[in-house]
Amino acid sequence: MARHEATPTVGTVLAHLEASIADAHLSDAERRELMALLREGATPEEGLRRVRNRAFELVRERLEGIEAMSLLKWLDGVARALDAVRAPADAVRSESHFSPGHACLRAIQQQLRSARSSIDICVFTLSDDRISAEVLAAHQRGVAVRLITDNDKEFDAGSDIDTLRRAGIAVAVDRTAAHMHHKFALFDGQWLLNGSYNWTRSACEVNEENLVVTNEPGLVAAFAAQFAALWQALATSSKVA
Repeated sequence: MARHEATPTVGTVLAHLEASIADAHLSDAERRELMALLREGATPEEGLRRVRNRAFELVRERLEGIEAMSLLKWLDGVARALDAVRAPADAVRSESHFSPGHACLRAIQQQLRSARSSIDICVFTLSDDRISAEVLAAHQRGVAVRLITDNDKEFDAGSDIDTLRRAGIAVAVDRTAAHMHHKFALFDGQWLLNGSYNWTRSACEVNEENLVVTNEPGLVAAFAAQFAALWQALATSSKVA
């Protein structure tokens, strides 16, 4: 794509995105040019959000009938370019929590309460109603919530999956012979919560568990790509409830 002598605008960046996705691959050269356009235009935070949102729209428009992983890798490359020009390294924050005790529970509740636009949850089980109440509250205030879980624990005594589904939350269930054993969540595309901690009362009260909360861009992008791949796989195999 030809470079512009004038200061690049957000529109120039969006045009670059649309050109680069044509082959569902963001080359190193295309990623470097994207970063250069963003830096030369001193793109403000609102402009960066527009670019990220358009990137996701372009992928969603093309997912049907196209190899999903190629598009997800393209999207990951765009996200990394945006993150590279956004925040200085000292803006990255990470924290660790451990159980037994309420530190992990409070960290999950805080992220759920702070979310403003989207929450993507990928957990083997969810039976702690203190967490489920916050998930439901986020949904009720208009946050887009998606939940991936495993069928092995879906209807266990105390499971809150069906309650959340009936409340209108989008739920995808892995019904294969293998387990969907992840325990992570993403908030507003900016924060990642991940660790051994199951979203259960026993994890809080008696188990030795760990939980990490971070806004490190590379980790957030990697887990977002994994969530998108799982969601797409479950949707195409007709396992979305």
